[in-house]
Amino acid sequence: MSESVGTVFTRGLWADNPVLKLLLGLCPTLAVTTTAKDALGMGACTTFVLVMSNLVIALLRGVIPSRMRLPCFIVVIATFVTIVDLVVQGFFFELSKSLGLFIPLIVVNCLILGRAEAFASKNSVGMSLVDGIGMGLGFTGALFVLGCIREVLGNGTLLGFSLFGESFPPLIVMILPPGAFIALGYMIAAKFWIDRRRAQS
Repeated sequence: MSESVGTVFTRGLWADNPVLKLLLGLCPTLAVTTTAKDALGMGACTTFVLVMSNLVIALLRGVIPSRMRLPCFIVVIATFVTIVDLVVQGFFFELSKSLGLFIPLIVVNCLILGRAEAFASKNSVGMSLVDGIGMGLGFTGALFVLGCIREVLGNGTLLGFSLFGESFPPLIVMILPPGAFIALGYMIAAKFWIDRRRAQS
């Protein structure tokens, strides 16, 4: 029995969240979430590539040879990553400087290739589009929350605005790699705790 549109869409938002459940795309998740703005930027770029690659792969799934599917998927993904990279460099230069090589590295983000292989290559264009949007929003949401936590605790700011004044003693560890692991670990633990409580109720 095929899944409903609502189920496919919401799965990526919570039940199978790419970051908190599937643990996909952890390299950019840990690297670019020192601020909420950078987290949103990376999430938006990744979501665009995910949605568009899902769409094209679903359209071409009937003509892509089985033995050539992975190289074809990578070419499609790389095309949209190049578009995103050029657009960000042209119109959002500060964001481009902040994200650096992590935009081109979207090509090897296992979330995008994984959805192409597991979903878009086996489902209709419409459902693949919904899956891409849901997974992309789930990925962006997780990055944004992580970025907010790290920015607030590590800098005392949120989206660049000071929250506590100059007297706030920042927790420098939160904007360093160990802080990313600590914050993400607590977020994953919180998700599993919420899921367990919901299952018991």
